[in-house]
Amino acid sequence: MTFSLVARSADGRLHGVAVASRFLAAGALVPGAEAEVGAVASQAHANLSYRPNGLALLRAGVPAAEVIAQLVAADPGRDDRQLGVVGATGPGATWTGPRCGGWAGGLAGDGWAAQGNILAGPQVVEAVRDGWLAGESLPFPKRLLAALRAGEQAGGDRRGRQSAALLVVQRGGGYAGTGDNLVDLRVDDHLDPVGELHRLLDIHTMLFGKPDPATLLELAGPLADEVAGLLAAAGHPVGGAGLTAAVHPVGAGAPATVAGPALEEALASWAGWENLEERLMPGHIDPIVLVHLRRTVAAVPAPRTGD
Repeated sequence: MTFSLVARSADGRLHGVAVASRFLAAGALVPGAEAEVGAVASQAHANLSYRPNGLALLRAGVPAAEVIAQLVAADPGRDDRQLGVVGATGPGATWTGPRCGGWAGGLAGDGWAAQGNILAGPQVVEAVRDGWLAGESLPFPKRLLAALRAGEQAGGDRRGRQSAALLVVQRGGGYAGTGDNLVDLRVDDHLDPVGELHRLLDIHTMLFGKPDPATLLELAGPLADEVAGLLAAAGHPVGGAGLTAAVHPVGAGAPATVAGPALEEALASWAGWENLEERLMPGHIDPIVLVHLRRTVAAVPAPRTGD
């Protein structure tokens, strides 16, 4: 009733699980992951203890295949279980109990394992594999989702669609660097759960993705003036001496304005309101933040001047 992918990034810094199912809130049951340790997917008649116990074995340096061997050997219900495991190094591993609903099976390779049960056929897991291997150029979370989408397009769960989830861990990759869950998104009940998960990941990336230093714009000159005007229109006006004269020449030597503390405070106030605080950089503005600011102001209704 479920298909999933557990995987590790090429540099070993990220681990993740992507899962889709005709089952309510599969994301509450299937995925488990720990930064720089590994990832586990427990499904079919899921044994929830596989997640913490599997991660404990991976933490102790046990290879993925041996993790599966130990977990299923100790489980009287193993014939009804399905499991995927990937560790900090080496190939992934997968297990499908002989009583899992057909079609059921899995594939594994270096740093990944794909598995599913009650599927339209083996082409689903093959498509997940192919989608994963073809996605090297994508950011890791999007690569996982692209593989999941490929499995769905190949037939997915033969009973239909209901839920999907994406869990990605990275040491210090969580909100404000205070945790390891880089992405933790669930769609519990939806007509198009994988599509909705893509939409949520796009929003998550906009809000919590790290700014690309190569694309940052200096908050100076006409851009600083524009940002100050946009902030005022958005209800976060710059107070006091928000713009201060530059001490360095710009262009042909003409002075320009640069961001002063008041402008940065106003920008931070608006960004906090919009949940974009993770994209703030002193003295600069992320183009993604600038685009969102422009769109926000464009959507603000003009004030009424009278009846």
